[in-house]
Amino acid sequence: MVAKRIVLTGGLSGGHTFPLVAVAREIQALTQGNVEFLFLGSKGPFEQEAMAKEGIHAKFLVTAKWRRYFSLLNFFDLFKFPIACLQALWYLLWFMPDAIFSKGGAASVPIALAAFVYRIPILLHDSDAVAGRANRWVAHFAKRIAIAYEHARQYFPPEKVMLTGNPIRTELLGTDPEMARNFFQFTPERPLVLVMGGSLGARALNLIVIKALPELLDRGVQVLHLVGHAHMAEVQGLVQEKGIQVSDGRYRPVPFLNASDMGKAYAASDLVIARAGAGSIAEFAALKKTCILIPLPTAANDEQRINAYEVAKMGGALVLEEANASENLFLTTVAELLGDAERRQKMGEALHRFYHPDAARIIAEGVISMY
Repeated sequence: MVAKRIVLTGGLSGGHTFPLVAVAREIQALTQGNVEFLFLGSKGPFEQEAMAKEGIHAKFLVTAKWRRYFSLLNFFDLFKFPIACLQALWYLLWFMPDAIFSKGGAASVPIALAAFVYRIPILLHDSDAVAGRANRWVAHFAKRIAIAYEHARQYFPPEKVMLTGNPIRTELLGTDPEMARNFFQFTPERPLVLVMGGSLGARALNLIVIKALPELLDRGVQVLHLVGHAHMAEVQGLVQEKGIQVSDGRYRPVPFLNASDMGKAYAASDLVIARAGAGSIAEFAALKKTCILIPLPTAANDEQRINAYEVAKMGGALVLEEANASENLFLTTVAELLGDAERRQKMGEALHRFYHPDAARIIAEGVISMY
């Protein structure tokens, strides 16, 4: 039997790339490996590493992005877009897939146009409560659209939409908390806070945490801090200025964690402080984590803020606005949650209702059914 061919597209962040991998794995399982993948999209560290690890061949397009503010780059990107369209036409003609699974983003637009020319069916997945501009546009060409938030249904043709939730990485599940704390060399007697700014890090969130860090440590709190590769040197310098010794074991900054180690970080933590990216929230929900969400105020379409408040309405998270996250309010909020185990449990259970354990499988079945 001839193997079917599927193109995966999206990229530039872990929030786009990780679900592509999760769905590809399910398609592999459902087809018993009788499938051939090609990744077409933006060229970034997550895409290259993740696809190489999965053995998925990758081709990268010139990415043209329209910014919501004045920038000369918008002018130059006008010339990039037709180049990206030509690249998409060539790669799809060369590979000629039976179906396309798109996670959206700027790189998916020329691929959608090329797919329309060749009449290749697209299944589009939107992770957020507010659909991005690229996804709203690609939706015109998509045969099916999967959404993670009911709130996003309003942005798409209703006859195409199915609510699936967000696929997550299976490596995150099933880690023993005691083993996880030993792995990071934290003591089980003290509470542990995990701080994470998303797959690329978050400088403003880092600064909020570092400002409050001496008081947190004085109160006996341990902190595991995912700072992002780009911010590691700055964070180390700021921590040293405050006289905090990383070697004493109470505070540990790390630039990035792979999926297996990220699962350990979740298992070890009592509380997560994070941005409100849709992929991260889906992982918190799967693991029943208590979380304080600090949405990125500059996120496209204000999507992180709406993501955060959608789950907060369920009782599944507390939301702090970055502009209001003073040291005192931040410390008070953390202390209240760490001091109330029953409340943390209720919040984790409430957030877990947002988890869709079959998201990757349902999307995979949707892709397969199109060819």
